[in-house]
Amino acid sequence: MKRKLLSVTIAGLAIGALAWALVQNMRGPALAGYQVAVQPLVQTVVATGRVAALSRAQVGSAVTGVVVERRVREGDMVRPGDVLAVLRADDLAASVREAEASLAQLQQSTRPQAQASLREAQARLAQASREATRRRDLFRQQMITRETMEQAIQAETVARTAVEQAQLTVRSLVAGNPGETAARARVASARAQLAKTTIRAEVAGTVLIRNAEPGDLVQPGRVLFEIARTGDTEVVVPLDEKNLEVLAVGQAATCIADANPGRPFPARVSFIAPSVDPQRGTIDVRLAVNPVPGFLREGMTVSVNVETGRRDRAIIVPNDALAAADGNQATVWLVSDGRAVRRQVRLGLRGLTQTEVTAGLRGGDRVLADAQATLEPGDRVRVVPTALTADPATRKELPVKLD
Repeated sequence: MKRKLLSVTIAGLAIGALAWALVQNMRGPALAGYQVAVQPLVQTVVATGRVAALSRAQVGSAVTGVVVERRVREGDMVRPGDVLAVLRADDLAASVREAEASLAQLQQSTRPQAQASLREAQARLAQASREATRRRDLFRQQMITRETMEQAIQAETVARTAVEQAQLTVRSLVAGNPGETAARARVASARAQLAKTTIRAEVAGTVLIRNAEPGDLVQPGRVLFEIARTGDTEVVVPLDEKNLEVLAVGQAATCIADANPGRPFPARVSFIAPSVDPQRGTIDVRLAVNPVPGFLREGMTVSVNVETGRRDRAIIVPNDALAAADGNQATVWLVSDGRAVRRQVRLGLRGLTQTEVTAGLRGGDRVLADAQATLEPGDRVRVVPTALTADPATRKELPVKLD
């Protein structure tokens, strides 16, 4: 009896298993799939760049001389007017002394001598005039000859001419005369040349490079110091040219320095190079940093996330569910009423793992995870739900494209 009951039980189980298998077969194979979600989507382009000064000032010497003192080194902060180095140039110092001596001679010797000569000429003219007057009187009294009178008149004329010449000389030597102006200009020029032996900073910033040491002979054209201007800092990022389509000046970015990963700072796209590097296939993008964090240093490695697109509500589909992607078109296996339907969709923002669908799907639709599944339209399938994974677009460089 027990054997009979056991046989009936086994037969019943077999029939149940067969029925279940037939039902499952009628429902189609079980395939992994996703439920289309509606959620915010941010598209970013991510790359690595370096901190660079927006502008650098190269400081050199305008004169030839020997460095006798260097007052700064790499990393020092300087302000306009700060002394960077001092040169010795004996020939320039001698030129200053010579020009100053010429001006002093003009003011203290030449001009007083001209004034004294004028007074002497005026005295001689006065004496000659009195003598000419006396001889005229004597001539009228017929006490001297005409020749003697004419000699006195001629002497008066010569004395008057001497006075006029002396007056011209004095007037040519008054303060501000062309000769004195030229002498002062020579002094100023010599002093300016000598002042160039003190090399000063013209801008505020940080000393990056120094190429001068005491004892060095420096000449015009040689860069002695390089200064990064304070406050003008940017991040230079070489991006793959495939990202060029979605980049635009003004886009916001987040930067993280490798040396300070816990202190991200904002930036903004300020410049996109007009040409692509043919060797690397990259294009240089510059990001303006404002305000500039105090920990940034020239040449620091920085990871950059540039936000190139954002949707507050987007229909999101994992990329492995997309097939035959061509531009902004693709196809998916849509599961409707237990049957597979090939559906063409239009794409929008695209990321490494997820893409926005702008037409062809609705939130809540179910699509197969394997876009290349071997099916025929209308085949029965069963969807095994698979959770959507977070798009790591904010962590990796994406071949992004806008709709």
